[in-house]
Amino acid sequence: MKLSFSDPSLPKSGSIAILATQERRLGPVGSDLDQRTGGMLARAMAAARFAGKPGEVLSVFPPAELDLERILIVGIGPADKIDDRALQEAGGTAYASLARSTEAAILVDLPEIPALKPEAAAAEIAFGARLRSYRFDKYRTKEKKEDRPSLKKLTLHTAGHQAAKKLMARLDAVAEGVFLTRDLVSEPANILYPETLADRCRELAELGVEVDVLDEKRMKKLGMGALLGVAQGSARPPRLVTMTWKGAPDAADARPVAFVGKGVTFDTGGISIKPAQGMEEMKWDMAGAGAVVGLMRTLAGRKAKANVVGVVGLVENMPSATAQRPGDIVTSMSGQTIEVLNTDAEGRLVLADALTYTHRTFQPRMVIDVATLTGAIIIALGTEYGGLFSNDDELAGRLLEAGRLTGEKLWRMPIADTLDKAINSDAADVKNISGDRNAGSSVGAAFVKRFVEDGTAWAHLDIAGVVWSKKDAPITPKGGTGYGVRLLDRFVADTCEA
Repeated sequence: MKLSFSDPSLPKSGSIAILATQERRLGPVGSDLDQRTGGMLARAMAAARFAGKPGEVLSVFPPAELDLERILIVGIGPADKIDDRALQEAGGTAYASLARSTEAAILVDLPEIPALKPEAAAAEIAFGARLRSYRFDKYRTKEKKEDRPSLKKLTLHTAGHQAAKKLMARLDAVAEGVFLTRDLVSEPANILYPETLADRCRELAELGVEVDVLDEKRMKKLGMGALLGVAQGSARPPRLVTMTWKGAPDAADARPVAFVGKGVTFDTGGISIKPAQGMEEMKWDMAGAGAVVGLMRTLAGRKAKANVVGVVGLVENMPSATAQRPGDIVTSMSGQTIEVLNTDAEGRLVLADALTYTHRTFQPRMVIDVATLTGAIIIALGTEYGGLFSNDDELAGRLLEAGRLTGEKLWRMPIADTLDKAINSDAADVKNISGDRNAGSSVGAAFVKRFVEDGTAWAHLDIAGVVWSKKDAPITPKGGTGYGVRLLDRFVADTCEA
């Protein structure tokens, strides 16, 4: 779909979406159209009890004197609560309603709202429409034509359209990162496995990202026994990939912010095998790594003025004659020994070595790891919030605010000292589960925390409940959500570039 911007005017053909606030207020062009049609829009809104709430859509058949296919009125909510998220969701809702048009426009013609510039509003609305337009359909060969979106061009009519176009260029880079993450999360495990995911990371070099791929031999030499233990049951060899973006001004702190992603490209649970029902969903157990790769794509695409490193540990967790067994003891790169009591608690083993490698190689000033670590976080928080664990209140606060602003919400969770003691092992330094079902997400975070160097600000994002959606949302179609890219990009922008 091609997005373009134009002067605020009424299109001569195709379909049009007009935005209305919750008070049924239209902007100047929409109000003029209403007057020219004898109050048709106002009567239609009253008859349909259309209130202008977010997500509301009213279809109006245009009068004969207008050569338009359809007029849609899209609710955007109360005028005093319109923010970037509301604008994006309005754009996504409008796109979903216009997707089967041949040509369409959105009239960014809001009532006058203090501190809301029309060009900024138009860019956010276009961003929402772009995010909602995503489809993962590369493997469909028999889809009916009428089931496919037919919209090829979407024009946003707005004051300051040239400025809106410039603002959209930055948001396009974010969208590209989100789409990359959605693609990676959606790919089946026979297509996306450690080697091929590493190849996708290598493509970022075209944007100026420095990419280094560690193979099994290099990881053995470095002593990554925890990560390699997870991988040893699979015919697919593991990889660890670093992606470095150096965009900070020369005078800035050269130490990077590090993002570390769990990349289990398929998780059977290993010898501690999962139930068959729902196991197909474990293709997206690499969504933490996917978010980190998408974030690096975004930062490079928009030329972020920050030094950032992304590190992803890529493995496949399979049961076989060579697979890791419950009770095995492995030595991590940090030197700590780990008693593996459950091979389905494998993501924390991958993160252990990835974190140690990150610390020793890059000496980051703060570290944020991202992982679909536990099913327990879904029980605790459902599918709207990711879990946030941190040893630093300021870092946690900045992440919570970035989540609020982008709609990729986080909820802070605790790591009690008693849970840290619960993973002390009788046979090794630490065991990978506590032995009971209590506070599973916090236990996982407590384990990961043991591999964070003292004095380093650290946060752990457990995103198992938010990386895949079983239904459409305003800016997220059913499937991979791309969660984490917008959140972490906003965090980098506000924390490292502000």
